Formats: sequence, C-alpha cells, structure tokens
Amino acid sequence: MKENETVNEDIVFTLSKPVVSGDQTITSVVLDFESLTGDDLLAIERQYNAISARTRDVAPVKETSKQFLSFVVAKAAGLQVEDLQRFSAKDFAKLTLRAQNFLLG
Repeated sequence: MKENETVNEDIVFTLSKPVVSGDQTITSVVLDFESLTGDDLLAIERQYNAISARTRDVAPVKETSKQFLSFVVAKAAGLQVEDLQRFSAKDFAKLTLRAQNFLLG
C-alpha cells in the first residue's frame, strides 16, 4: 500500500526505513486516530506527565510536544512507544505531525 492510502478510514503510513522489533519487522503502520477516545488521551497525558516530571521537559501546549504526540501515534497505531521512537527521524516527524494535525485540525 502507498502512503496516505485509506483502509476503513485509517491511514497506512509506509516507513522509509524498516524497523525491527523483536522477531517482527515493521514496514508500515495503520493510524487509527478516529478510534481514540477521551479516556485514551487522558491516559496518554498521564504517561506524558510522568516522563515530563522526570525529564523536566514540559511543553506549554502538550499537543505540540513530540513526546506527547509519540504516545498518541503509538496508541493509534497499536505500537509500543519505544518502537516508534526507533523510527527514522523523518518518519517519526511525519507521524507526530499527523497526530498534531488530527488533534488540532
């Protein structure tokens, strides 16, 4: 599938560089932002706040923080955030921008 191709209202994003996670190679992700709920965002915010407290890296608007957005993408794609953070910088930036556009658009 090509980037931006839709499958049941989801967006398939093809990675520019595959990532190995355990015995699985990730070559694309399906972003299902529409299935996220308010409870999901509150849980993501708790995760973000716990990390921010340790790192003292607090964004005035969470929806502009790459860290916060990485949790949103991971949840929408059914990935572990640690896997997502190993994606190429270009793929990571594109995915977090899509999450930001979804939340603020």
